[in-house]
Amino acid sequence: MPTLRQLQYLVAIEDTEHFGRAADSVHVTQPTLSQQVKEMELRLGAKLVERGRPVRLTPIGREISARARRVMRDIAEIRALAERGADGMAGTIRVGVSPTIGPYLMPLAVVRLHRDFPALRLYIREGIPAEQFNELRNGRIDMMLTPTPATGNDLHTEPLFREPMHLVGAPDHPLLAKGTLEYTDFAGQPVLTLDQRHPSHQQALNICSKMGAEVLRDYEGTSLDSLRQMAGSGLGLAILPELYLRSETGGEDMVSRFAIKDWNETRSISAVWREGAAFADSYAAIAEVVAAEAKEILA
Repeated sequence: MPTLRQLQYLVAIEDTEHFGRAADSVHVTQPTLSQQVKEMELRLGAKLVERGRPVRLTPIGREISARARRVMRDIAEIRALAERGADGMAGTIRVGVSPTIGPYLMPLAVVRLHRDFPALRLYIREGIPAEQFNELRNGRIDMMLTPTPATGNDLHTEPLFREPMHLVGAPDHPLLAKGTLEYTDFAGQPVLTLDQRHPSHQQALNICSKMGAEVLRDYEGTSLDSLRQMAGSGLGLAILPELYLRSETGGEDMVSRFAIKDWNETRSISAVWREGAAFADSYAAIAEVVAAEAKEILA
């Protein structure tokens, strides 16, 4: 029978479709991962991986990977049960957070959570939502805070709050002197976005389409800070969330908001965890505190 580690390697290959990225995701070298997969194929007497570009699993490999995911989730739940004992709001909960949310909301939420649940420990990992959904399904994290809605019957989505988004530019941008503007006033204006892995990238594309603005694809940002700094330098405009603009780490020290008639762009923030998770009540309690903190700031 294959080992749990070998099953983890197979799941990583299916998620990444690449031996090198799969090895990086499970923190081993590529030769080690390849050797272990070959050994698993010999043990089972079946070909599991179609080696090409991209790397694909065979039908048998996909079926084994699906079952391996369930095994890994069950093991993660067993570990969590043993770690937390009878009190669900104790021990360590692993939380995946989008980098467009975590630095600007979680510090205040963590203070409140520690006050209300002193035995609770949070292991917070920032990451791209699409990648963290795989980690959630595989049991590597327990819950997520994300602007991307979950898909699939295996995940539970808990809507938390809607956050306003704002178009900003350098304080000396000529359009700021005109007062209240229309969407059409921004036709042809350059707009900066995060790279395509971030949910906000697609939202920026949609908003730019409405305005007739042009996305600067050669200058994609790596963080909200980089967008703000590039916009402040006059390189282009940026669409930034309200919590970021109100935060100490973000702010409006180098950009100004445009007043736009009928502007009502928002994003929806949700908490996500596995359907039927043993500590769903704990995750819901954490989500409730995060939502309360966000609504208090936005109020």
